[in-house]
Amino acid sequence: MSRPIVATIDTAALRQNLAIVRQAAPESRVWSVVKANAYGHGIDRVWQSLSETDGFALLNLEEAILLRERGWKKPILLLEGFFHSDELAILDRYRLTTSVHSNWQIQAIANAKLSAPLDIYLKMNSGMNRLGFQPDQVYNAWQKLRSLDNVGEMTLMAHFAEAEKAEGIVAPLQRVERAAEGLNCRRSLANSAATLWHSQTHFDWVRPGIVLYGASPSGQWQDIASSGLQPVMTLTSEIIAVQNLQTDDCVGYGARYRAQAAQRIGVVACGYADGYPRHAPTGTPVMVDGVLTQTLGAISMDMIMVDLTPCHQAGIGSKVELWGNSVKIDDVASAAGTVGYELMCALAPRVPVEIR
Repeated sequence: MSRPIVATIDTAALRQNLAIVRQAAPESRVWSVVKANAYGHGIDRVWQSLSETDGFALLNLEEAILLRERGWKKPILLLEGFFHSDELAILDRYRLTTSVHSNWQIQAIANAKLSAPLDIYLKMNSGMNRLGFQPDQVYNAWQKLRSLDNVGEMTLMAHFAEAEKAEGIVAPLQRVERAAEGLNCRRSLANSAATLWHSQTHFDWVRPGIVLYGASPSGQWQDIASSGLQPVMTLTSEIIAVQNLQTDDCVGYGARYRAQAAQRIGVVACGYADGYPRHAPTGTPVMVDGVLTQTLGAISMDMIMVDLTPCHQAGIGSKVELWGNSVKIDDVASAAGTVGYELMCALAPRVPVEIR
């Protein structure tokens, strides 16, 4: 490994986070959401650490097939369902559970030649206006599916746009109740935030995502600080050069930072080509040799400049934590005007990954 940057995946933290989810929703089964290559952690790296889950939820057929070929026997849910009718043969072969959010999918299932019925998650639009049937359409869609020989077990699925807020689930849950009237149905409603904070949404299956990886669904680490959840990904590097600035010396592209006095700065082997957010401003938190400091100036493709003022002993080779156990990914994301989800998913292929 020529460059000192590395992402470390803590599998013990992953197992602990799943256990915390089970404690939060003890009467529900758990879909562990591993979409987007397990939120950038690498589905092939982490799935075994989540093997105590009841099922995996994801988007890509390729990832579903990988799990089956690795030996996963329990359920796999396709959160966006199938995109073309000819994919139903693959769902049949690998015994995948599919969401259904459109009438054309119902017709495709009716026309398919399957070896056995498929389990279905009927997706309703609870007000987020992405995928799903409107509440007044759910009953008819449910009955159409229920009448098909190609359909096995059915579950009603919905999603919350604002479950991190105290009142964020009230109106969506009312819509679900109206839609489910007259249906004796299983339900899967709770995302990470609802799983942690709204027990009335748990029902039969919960679908935790970001909390499995140790970040906050609200984007604020303080909201989960007492939960026991632990960061799974730590991104570290080293100082590769030191510059001694004089008053009014500038730092980086666009001269976005100018020294107000003599100042010592470090150059870190990490940049936006590694997945660090290019729009992170001066002041984004970073840790050097165990001391909290900040970024300075624009983020380059391959380098970040950091303030060494509080890190008197730091020099070339000093260890840097960009995010992880000490520098929370939510805090980095918040400084950059985004969310921890994006930073995890943006980890670049060129960054080496170590598993522990």
